[in-house]
Amino acid sequence: MKFIIVVGDGMGDHPIKELGDKTPLEAAHIPTIDKLCAAGEFFLNQTVPAGYPPGSDVANLSLLGYDPTLYYTGRAPLEAASMGIDLAPDETAFRCNFVTISRDDTGSVTLDDFAAGHISSEEGHQLIAALNETLSTAGADIFTFKPGISYRNLMVVKGDYPDFKTVPPHDHIERDVTVHWQKYMADPAWNELLTTVETTLSTHPVNIARVAAGKNPANMVWLWGEGKMPSAPPLTTRFNISGTMVSAVDLLKGLGVVGGLAVAEVENATGYIDTNYKGKADAALSALQTEDFAFVHLEGPDEAGHQGSIKDKIQAIEDLDGKIVSPIVTELRERGEDFRIVVTMDHFTPIALRTHTSEPVPTIIYDSREQVAGSGCTFNEKSCGQFVASQKDAINTGYTLMNRLLMQEDKA
Repeated sequence: MKFIIVVGDGMGDHPIKELGDKTPLEAAHIPTIDKLCAAGEFFLNQTVPAGYPPGSDVANLSLLGYDPTLYYTGRAPLEAASMGIDLAPDETAFRCNFVTISRDDTGSVTLDDFAAGHISSEEGHQLIAALNETLSTAGADIFTFKPGISYRNLMVVKGDYPDFKTVPPHDHIERDVTVHWQKYMADPAWNELLTTVETTLSTHPVNIARVAAGKNPANMVWLWGEGKMPSAPPLTTRFNISGTMVSAVDLLKGLGVVGGLAVAEVENATGYIDTNYKGKADAALSALQTEDFAFVHLEGPDEAGHQGSIKDKIQAIEDLDGKIVSPIVTELRERGEDFRIVVTMDHFTPIALRTHTSEPVPTIIYDSREQVAGSGCTFNEKSCGQFVASQKDAINTGYTLMNRLLMQEDKA
């Protein structure tokens, strides 16, 4: 038996006027997922516990079978794990976005773009190298920047850091962020750091070229998601399975590392709608030749939600169906493999809000042996809500999804 979880990050949404009060899921053409939904179990899954932020870190931790109330320590340390960074006990990792900010005549700060125009990894690596070189020249030994993918990077802080609550930049797109920015600037060491960062970035050839080309420059960093390295029992021990994580983003790769999974490296996996879909599907199918489990994560719907792009979100959902779910299901059937597959999302990223929400997410479990009566439904928010209204215990506790998929309890 093979087991698969396919996650369309941020795929859930609310009705949109421009779509005739449909959601992108309702508007999208997803024939394979709809067939799995009609023939499989259909329920809501509460991936975000009460009192926790509805981020991809918390929600995907749940989807992998870990109770966030026991194991969540922050987003950045998970990304550090994926990058092979061993945090010392006195070190804290921060997620470090390249962002685009602007200031008015009063000094107020607006966050124009949380992803600096989805800057390329090559450009980002040049900027990270410049920041580390500048800090080294200045004699700073507290802060170290680590390059990631596109706008997604890390900063490691040695020793204590200011005691204030950071916020995710994607929650404040095109808004005045002066209040949040002043918290960073109130600490002398961080004030000096960010002043140096802004000077270095604004004069770097990468950003000069981006501005000349009409692109948003990466003229500042935004630090958030801080935490220490987590410790959790691997899935291999808990469920006696082997498996692989397939994702473009360091957060999910880090979750794979923490879970004891292999991590696939897929060339040209970007985390947006231009990602290498075939490479991801092939990586999952290759892993399932010898392993029990594959977790396949697509960031595209979430990024489109943050960008407020209805068109891109629908495309990302249709590509998930046609380029990920369909080839995986087709190939496993051709191999004659019995399999159980989950199709779900980690959280909603509504177009109208351009940030995450924490309502329970529609979820399918399809068993190729078709051992249960199917839902008869198409896969979207409305049909799931209507279906579960007539069901008993139809809202699953997020972190127990793995138990439900594998049909077993933890062995650890």
